[in-house]
Amino acid sequence: MNTALLNLEGLACERDHRLLFQHLDLTLLQGEILELTGPNGSGKTTLLRCLAGLSSDFEGEIEIGSFLYLGHASGISSLLTARENQHWYASLTGLEVTDSELDTALARVGLDGYQNVPCGQLSAGQKRRVVLSRLLFSQALLWLLDEPLTALDQQGITLIGELMREHSARDGGVLYATHQSLTLPNLRELDLAVHRG
Repeated sequence: MNTALLNLEGLACERDHRLLFQHLDLTLLQGEILELTGPNGSGKTTLLRCLAGLSSDFEGEIEIGSFLYLGHASGISSLLTARENQHWYASLTGLEVTDSELDTALARVGLDGYQNVPCGQLSAGQKRRVVLSRLLFSQALLWLLDEPLTALDQQGITLIGELMREHSARDGGVLYATHQSLTLPNLRELDLAVHRG
């Protein structure tokens, strides 16, 4: 029996005197992938920030285990190399990783040969890949991803789909906000516009 990685009960959020969503009940189990959709301003980013503990502007109950949150902001320094950025991130989150492990993760996302290049010299898509390589050395069971396909070409989009499938097969779970739907096994969709009122 799969364990619940996320459980929401009666979640509601109002921002700037405008109701974003309400009556949101949700359980995400191990092995599941949930695609969070809705028009701009429907609350996708706000919901993810609430789940990640970055906003307390909600009503209702959230039960969540270990998670990795990747938001809109890259969280990388343009002065540091791709590898240095990942060492910084790993130390910040209490992970012990070797250069070899980081280089393997960067290579998997298409950045082989860019490990020692300052991130300020990378394209927007390459910077996004640096961020997404964190998925490969995170030990979190639940991934919370806000528009993970932004700035990626078709090859990058295909790669993200593969990483989500692999994580799901290892009993992980994924909740990601997007405007670009993916075709994935165990995929469920949550349209936030349905929960507006």
